[in-house]
This record gives sequence, structure tokens and C-alpha cells, in this order.
Amino acid sequence: MSTDLTRPPEAAPDWTISQDWARYTAGEHAMWDRLFARQSAMLPGRVTSAFMDGLDVLRMTKPGIPDFDELSERLMRKTGWQVVAVPGLVPDEVFFDHLANRRFVAGRFIRTPDQIDYLQEPDIFHDVFGHVPLLAHPAFADYMQAYGQGGLRSLGFGALHKLARLYWYTVEFGLIREGGDLKLYGAGIVSSYGESRFALEDASPNRIGFDVMRLMRTDYRIDDYQQSYFVIDSFEDLLRQTMETDFAPLYAALEDEPDLAPDAVIDGDVVLTRGTQAYAKNAASL
Repeated sequence: MSTDLTRPPEAAPDWTISQDWARYTAGEHAMWDRLFARQSAMLPGRVTSAFMDGLDVLRMTKPGIPDFDELSERLMRKTGWQVVAVPGLVPDEVFFDHLANRRFVAGRFIRTPDQIDYLQEPDIFHDVFGHVPLLAHPAFADYMQAYGQGGLRSLGFGALHKLARLYWYTVEFGLIREGGDLKLYGAGIVSSYGESRFALEDASPNRIGFDVMRLMRTDYRIDDYQQSYFVIDSFEDLLRQTMETDFAPLYAALEDEPDLAPDAVIDGDVVLTRGTQAYAKNAASL
């Protein structure tokens, strides 16, 4: 999401472009296959069962990088979603409008071998492997549409940065309780080999029960692993809490509340794990 952007000449008014699947090289397809094999091998037992169920959506009839046309046909049959290619970051209103209409925007480039473990701008592996499997889950698919609808409304309240935190700590970096254990579901985690382990197994981060207002007060890291993760009880509960929240008075109330640091633990938190923050302290000292 961003605001000060100029639409490239090849993009349609809604900022979509052709994926042009035929242009991918053998090396780019091989990079997808390498990433897919590595993540799908290490995620069982760590990721929510809904993600593993949805992963079959990505097993295409053609090898390598998924063709968005075929992928969209599969998703449409399950939950009415499509995947559309965009040239990169898109304006906030465009992003929200696509989500509100059950269109997930995805970049079409894939990382290079020297970027296999980290790149700052999301590529097609993050966007498709990380996000698309859960779009096959009805409640999560509804949540994503509701988020888009809420985003369009938020543009009139000047509270976009608050709403961005909700997306970050759920869609990108959320954890879920499942079968008595914590599991991954956020796309930023499940598409990252290192953070898939860190988020569940490291003693460093806080793991805190989900609360909409608490979460929307909390800053986040864009340059490294998260210092806090928020834990939902189920996708149905996430959807319910979001749909039942009147965001207009919430935005007003947030204006009177100070922002919280990414590592903060406050009174009223349901603390599942109080982290040592050792990782962040060590990174800061380097």
C-alpha cells in the first residue's frame, strides 16, 4: 500500500497488468520450485491446517510459477476470489478496492538466488505462496474482503496508519491457536524460512492475545523479525471481531491513546509469552 505513486503506462486504470506467464525463464520457474519445496517441507506442524489445505490450490497443471488465470479459476470455485498482477506497490484506494471486490493483487517478479532468504519488497512467492492458500478458507476470505471495505471507509478518517497495523499483525504476521498449540498463518511468516521458526520457537518475541484496539496502537518492524506477535483464536473469531467493531469511534478513541513500541507489554494484555527481546537487542548492538 502507498499513496504517492504514478501509474505506469502499461497498467490499466485499476493498476492491473498482464502476468505474461510465458515470459518467465527456466531459472525463475526453478526459483519458485526451490522456494516452494523448502517452505512446504518445513511448514507442516508449524502452520495452521487451513493453510496446508489451501496449499493444493497452488499445485498447477503447469510447472513452476503459478499462472494467475488458472489460479483464479480455482479460487473462484472455492471462495469467489481472483489473483491479479500489478506492477508493484499500488495506491491505498486501489488496493482496498481490489480487496473489497475479492481481487488479490500480486507482484509478478520473483526474487533472485542471492535474495532467497530476504528481500524487502514482496515478490510473487510472498504474495502467492504466502497469501493465496488462506483465500481458499471461507472465513479468512471474508475477512480479507471486509478489510478492503473497511480500508475504503478509513480513507475519510485519516487513520490509515492505524488500519495498516491490523493488516500487518494479522494478514502478514499473525499467529493462531489450534489444537492447544500456536500455529502460523501470516503470509510474511509462512513465506519466510527464518521467521517461520523464529515466530514459534524463539524466546525473544512477545506473543499476545488478539485485541483490535491494542493491536492498532502498536508499531511494527519492517526491517527485521517482529518483536511481538498477536494470536487469534480462529478465523471465524477474527472475522466476527472485525465485523462487530465500529471503527469510526475506535479511530477517535485511538487519537487519545499513545502509540506503543513493538516490544511493549501493557496492563490488560493476555500474555502467552513474554519475550526476552534478546534477538532485537543483539541486532541493535551490531
